[in-house]
Amino acid sequence: MAMIQRAWTVIKANVNALLGRAEEPRKLIEQSLLDMHDQLAKTKARVAAAIADEKKLKTQLEEQQQLAADWEGRAVLALNQGREDLAQQALLRQAEHLQHAEQLGTSWQEHAQATATLRDSPKSLY
Repeated sequence: MAMIQRAWTVIKANVNALLGRAEEPRKLIEQSLLDMHDQLAKTKARVAAAIADEKKLKTQLEEQQQLAADWEGRAVLALNQGREDLAQQALLRQAEHLQHAEQLGTSWQEHAQATATLRDSPKSLY
């Protein structure tokens, strides 16, 4: 058993010596730089996607707010024409759009904070 242990130790020592001779500090540094550049490019792509998603959420929020305002206008118009039934339906639709806008607003704020954090992450790599 001791003989196998000694042989295994000699083999490991020889492999480590070969690897030590194969390592060139310059090549290791160059590879590290390449890896860092790849990571930076991936991070920038994630930031760009997050910014695009944030803008999309903001647009959806604004659309829902505009639709709510439109339905409010329709309710006022229906009341002016003496159509309380239509006014009530318009106010229900307005409430739906306001609720959706509120949900989108919360999502947009959370996403904006996450995007700001991502946006700052490439700066911390330097």
